[in-house]
Amino acid sequence: MTLLRTATLTLALFSSAAMAEIITADRVIAIVNRNAITQVELNQKINAIRKNLEQQKVQLPPEQVLQEQVLERMILDQLQTQYAQQLGIRVDDNQLEMAINRIAAQNQMSLPVFRQKLEETGMSWRGFRDQIRQEMLLARLKDREIDSKVVVTDSEIDDYIKLAANKVQMEYNLAQIFIPLPENAAPDQIQARRLRIQAAKKELESGAAFASVAASYSADQNANKGGSLGWRPAGSLPPAFTSLLDQLKPGGITDVVRSPAGFHLFKLLDKRSQQEQVVVDQSHVRHILIRSNEITSTTDAQQKLRQIRSRIEHGEKFEDLAKAFSDDASAPKGGDLGWLNPGETVPEFEAVMNSLKVGEVSQPVQTPFGFHLIRVDERRKQDVTLERARFKLRNELKQRKAEEQYEDWLRQLRDRAHVELRLKDE
Repeated sequence: MTLLRTATLTLALFSSAAMAEIITADRVIAIVNRNAITQVELNQKINAIRKNLEQQKVQLPPEQVLQEQVLERMILDQLQTQYAQQLGIRVDDNQLEMAINRIAAQNQMSLPVFRQKLEETGMSWRGFRDQIRQEMLLARLKDREIDSKVVVTDSEIDDYIKLAANKVQMEYNLAQIFIPLPENAAPDQIQARRLRIQAAKKELESGAAFASVAASYSADQNANKGGSLGWRPAGSLPPAFTSLLDQLKPGGITDVVRSPAGFHLFKLLDKRSQQEQVVVDQSHVRHILIRSNEITSTTDAQQKLRQIRSRIEHGEKFEDLAKAFSDDASAPKGGDLGWLNPGETVPEFEAVMNSLKVGEVSQPVQTPFGFHLIRVDERRKQDVTLERARFKLRNELKQRKAEEQYEDWLRQLRDRAHVELRLKDE
């Protein structure tokens, strides 16, 4: 989930009335390794989800089903948080403030106005900050353990392009019902989950709304949003899925399809062809990066870059100083990042890059990676249709692999953990 989506949902979900409904009596309902999840914590999550489903006019699943689904998601989040802490992954206050400022800007509000609107809904500012920090922490963990290790080779891209030759490349707006399978599932476990997905399909065939069935049956993290996955390009989906989707008209529902992760049912909400020709404004950019850390404070990093910028103004070469001082992998190339397309850098970097004249050196610029001096050497318009197609396809194939590996990794993390459930205890 993106931070913008988080902020939007937060403003929508946390009303003072919803918070007032929380049951105050507390007890431990789950032990996750050495940590506890309490009834109050579960109730807070359930009230937010219930409010969201009501706003979408989705029929609520039975209370026991909702409790079990939400608790399982909380257990997985807790396990990931514990593992991140073991690895030393953290989100410091400075990084958190930058993220929250971006959320406010994306909601077209100043930070004080955004905070006021949020608190008017009944959610505390501290609770919101903790939620964003948690999401950033889990995103960094996923990037470290999964995303950064996924490799898509040129030959894989070439093979996909050959298979898709003369075919219109499609994107699908999807909703999903997903029933996972344990690793090395026994035949009786497979059969039990097959019967569950078939029961969901039977309800759909009898006229039940897909969103309501997803809320009752699906184990996907989007279940409580009606199973919505949003727009997915064909390359990010396994061929077994796209072959079914290509046969459907919008509004249609697939047959049950099995993947290594479990059983799926998809509803095709809409589909569209992907844009063909792409002409973009490119910038040839160099930069010098100084990272702040335990040794180098943010003040020291900015001061160091100001000194470097002064040396450039007095005639020293940007390239030589980048080689000597930059903390980026581009340092041996004199800070050369090559030709950059729109969207290939973080927003803070791109905004300053776009504002510079050719040859101009920026003031120190802060991004999540540290502080930068930026120089644009050239600009041009470029037809990047083929390049963009390969770049886009690489990301789609990487997304598909990452999602499959992430589900498998979560399953293994859950299987290795000591989890004691007390939800049904009196």
